[in-house]
Amino acid sequence: MAKMKDFGQRMRFLGFSIVLNSAANALTISTNLGSAVWTGSSVNLANWINVPLGTTLFMYGIVITLLNQLLLGQFDRRRFISNLLYIIPFSYLVEWIGYFWNWIGVGRLPLTGRVIVDIIGLFGVAFAVSIYNRCNIIMHPNDDLAYILRFKYLRGSAIIAQWASYAPPLLIIILSYVFTGELHAIGFGTVWALVTQGIVMGWADYHVFPQLKHHVDV
Repeated sequence: MAKMKDFGQRMRFLGFSIVLNSAANALTISTNLGSAVWTGSSVNLANWINVPLGTTLFMYGIVITLLNQLLLGQFDRRRFISNLLYIIPFSYLVEWIGYFWNWIGVGRLPLTGRVIVDIIGLFGVAFAVSIYNRCNIIMHPNDDLAYILRFKYLRGSAIIAQWASYAPPLLIIILSYVFTGELHAIGFGTVWALVTQGIVMGWADYHVFPQLKHHVDV
């Protein structure tokens, strides 16, 4: 009974975190001041290959899912399926919620207002990742990459794992710029995320819904 109650709690937190993560990422895109590194790289990749953002996020997620399997050193069917289950709703929610933020005029706010909203969105992303990392039922492959690095290779350090996991999106951003000569969703918010996201996640682990504990399985 206790295990079922714990699983039910984790599922509720998971559902909340998916919506929060999607809305927060879409919010940072709408400010046009820079998004979290993974999101910014997805926007640039979508522009480079001329594919809708939701579809690009989905395809990008499949590639990182395969990378995660390589890092685990063995095929983990549950983890493989869970990564795919996460990216299906998340990828398209980001695109659709983004239309809503644009419709209400987030991108037309004064600069100071957009900076504040961008920071709020980035905090929301870090909080959401912390929540579903702890749930560990299904997880976005991008964040699962940091999770695997954190607990399998880096002795639980959220900050170092977050930095290490940024190698693929930074490469995509560089290649996108080389081939298109343009950068989108890269700016103040991207630098903020690079510097603070691991720190905020580590803080959120203990202060945002502290009753939710890590369910480590690597």
